[in-house]
Amino acid sequence: MRISVTIFLTDETITPTRIARELEARGFAGLYLPEHTHIPVERVTPYPAGGDLPREYGRTLDPFVALGQAAAVTERLGLGTGITLVAQHDPIDLAKQIATLDHLSGGRFTLGLGFGWNVEEAADHGVEWRTRRELVRDRMALMQALWADEPTAYEGQFGSVRASHAFPKPVGKRTLVGGAAGPKLFSHICEYAEGWLPIGGRGLTESLPVLRTAWTDAGRDPAALQVVPYAVVPTPGKLAHYAELGIEEVVLQLPPAGEAEVLKVLDEYARYVQDGGDGV
Repeated sequence: MRISVTIFLTDETITPTRIARELEARGFAGLYLPEHTHIPVERVTPYPAGGDLPREYGRTLDPFVALGQAAAVTERLGLGTGITLVAQHDPIDLAKQIATLDHLSGGRFTLGLGFGWNVEEAADHGVEWRTRRELVRDRMALMQALWADEPTAYEGQFGSVRASHAFPKPVGKRTLVGGAAGPKLFSHICEYAEGWLPIGGRGLTESLPVLRTAWTDAGRDPAALQVVPYAVVPTPGKLAHYAELGIEEVVLQLPPAGEAEVLKVLDEYARYVQDGGDGV
């Protein structure tokens, strides 16, 4: 099992270049970064985990800039977002950012995307909350048109693009969709992604068979489905359970802290890397 990590990198934490080097030196598979452009002070959206919204949410570094730095100082480390708020981006610009990062990193980028939870943040980007999932679907189709081998036009509900020359092209085009299990989410995964980022990794015993059925019913190759439990607090038993379910990569949660604390936790997590996820 490949062991990756995620962390809220901010102006107060360990730097992207330092953590990237340390991850690669310890044999970790990848680094995934979250995204929040801003957190409106006046808001009514509750924090999904309950309680007060943690400080790091309003101080998050831009994931593409940070991952670009990480790419420049590593050779093997996978680079991903967890998650990109696609609805809050211009899709033509986003397609270029993704393709550029993937090209410069030698095909190491994974687009982890989601639909968001903060209504006020999305509203400042002009997002109509009730149609955000359809908006993301539309923007993914537009970006895929730009990434096509030949100039391809796209006319959608929310946007369009003429047949265009758009280089570079992403090498792997690996897309994982984050969110809670359900028919609507699984339909999105089966339509335009390579797999699922289940946040926290709970309930996979029940939900994985449902997703696998939807995947094969959609005509997708059963062997191609990727499920990557995300922001997991690890225990040996938990990771062993994921392995039994056929999970090949898991993303562990790091604290949004300074260098000393982050490196201490990395050393603790390194036993899972060394033991292939067993950690025993």
